[in-house]
Amino acid sequence: MRDQLRAGAAIYNAGFYHAAHDAWEEYWLDLEADTDDERLLHGLIQFTAAVHHARGRNWEGAVGLAESARAYLDGPPADYRDVSLEPVRSFLEALAADPELLERRRPIRLAHEGSVPTLADLGFEPTAVAATVLAEELGYDEGAIEQARTYARRDLEAGDDGSRFITLLFDFVREDEHRGIVYQRLTDHVDRRAARETDVEGLF
Repeated sequence: MRDQLRAGAAIYNAGFYHAAHDAWEEYWLDLEADTDDERLLHGLIQFTAAVHHARGRNWEGAVGLAESARAYLDGPPADYRDVSLEPVRSFLEALAADPELLERRRPIRLAHEGSVPTLADLGFEPTAVAATVLAEELGYDEGAIEQARTYARRDLEAGDDGSRFITLLFDFVREDEHRGIVYQRLTDHVDRRAARETDVEGLF
């Protein structure tokens, strides 16, 4: 769960407010209802949705989601799973009372493990989560990113921490200006690796 939390927080802090929930949703759907983990993720998902609606000037949607998110986040302790919840709770109260708040200032940033994570701060596993989320959000082929993640993990397990797949996944997540070029290089490497594996399989 740590990897999903950290990835979602970094995606949110990078300004991809709507996309952040995708880092949490698949994990959340498998949780038992009304546990602290489920309430945390449910609340964070609705928190980011409230921000998204407020920025889109859907005031009614923003208020409803802010109130609902606040109710979910009332349950877990204030620093549950190392997410700083008190600032989020206060912000949601303010947003529910004044949904036009985000017309005047930026949303709060989300703190995890004592800092405000950015995409550049993420280790491999949260980066792998973020890569798939950003691919979907920005219109890239998620299948190619998923395959690159698979190859990167295999390389890590084999002790190859200098793998091109690892490097390019980090670059895809971190380099806004060059993401398209990085994606093309990454898919080229995926295609070449897949072709090599097919050739090897054909020998047996």
